[in-house]
Amino acid sequence: MPDQRITLKDIAQRVGVSTGTVDRVVHKRGHVSAEIRDRIEHAMKEMGYAPNLAARSLANNNKPFRIAVILPDYRQDPYWAQPKEGVERAAESVRHYNVQTEFFSFSMFQPRDFLESVDKALESGPGAILAAPLFLEEAKILLNGCQQQNIPLVFINTDIEGADILSYIGQDSYQSGVLAGRLLNFGLSDGDHAMLVNLDKEVSNARHLQDKERGFKDYFNGLEKKSIQIHTAVLENFDEPAFMQEWAKRQFEHIPRLTGFFVTNSRAYKLVEAMDTAVQDRVKIVGFDLIEPNLKLLAQGKIRFLINQNAWHQGYLGILTLVNKMLMSKEIPRTQYLPLDIIVKENVEYYLKRTLELPMVIV
Repeated sequence: MPDQRITLKDIAQRVGVSTGTVDRVVHKRGHVSAEIRDRIEHAMKEMGYAPNLAARSLANNNKPFRIAVILPDYRQDPYWAQPKEGVERAAESVRHYNVQTEFFSFSMFQPRDFLESVDKALESGPGAILAAPLFLEEAKILLNGCQQQNIPLVFINTDIEGADILSYIGQDSYQSGVLAGRLLNFGLSDGDHAMLVNLDKEVSNARHLQDKERGFKDYFNGLEKKSIQIHTAVLENFDEPAFMQEWAKRQFEHIPRLTGFFVTNSRAYKLVEAMDTAVQDRVKIVGFDLIEPNLKLLAQGKIRFLINQNAWHQGYLGILTLVNKMLMSKEIPRTQYLPLDIIVKENVEYYLKRTLELPMVIV
């Protein structure tokens, strides 16, 4: 009996070609030389590989498998362009299974807008849903709707403890806060002050931001050889430069030994831009995500560390997870944590190149 556990990657390694080349031979699409095709087909027979017949049947019957994707509007924050691109790339890689994706975007600062997108997605009758549940209370309505309609649900970016979902894909938010504390601590001396800054709205309703704050504070509370005082700030007017500049000025006037900042999302650049040039060169800042404004300041040394949350891969793996479960009947882990990459100006080019590379198609 053929071993169904054999994957395209196994065949590719045996033959010495890319997984994509094997995929083209299996699904009879794209150009592959006769010699390479013969070698791949021989390896498939020798290894006992057989394509998933249920998924092939679905494609042949022209019956689409629809995935509704609920994501924040990337025009409000460039971070969200990355998981969207990951979704689009994954959808392209499984299109031969007649998988279709439909986006339902929402304002990342409007819980009501999120609910409207949830309603539209549920009404569209999808076979599965991929969502970023930024708002804790409103996400519970999505959970209830999926349970009532028996719709498989995958979360990215933000997990909700105890939620009945197929899988969560993203960072461990608590550990990312711990990591940020450890990185920031490298530049602090005993008696210094540091500040955790939430440049966001609805922080009290955002589980991932709460978990990052808890991890950050726990790290510094556990220090034995240093005493670092931690302050917190929630700045909902982060898009107002005059407000941000005045706020930053007041902090340094009131806290002379304020030496480091941790920005809990992708907007570290907005904090840097609010500071005088001399202050930018003096303070240590840790933030998240490889978006252009942050990368520019990282190169200038004005952001010391960026923690990469692998946003592109969250979207990509979210789609593949649903396809693997619903079309391939594969077992899926409830939690799929992605690495927390530490980015400095010396290694950023490697990570930017890696982000552009297509992860292995696991279907």
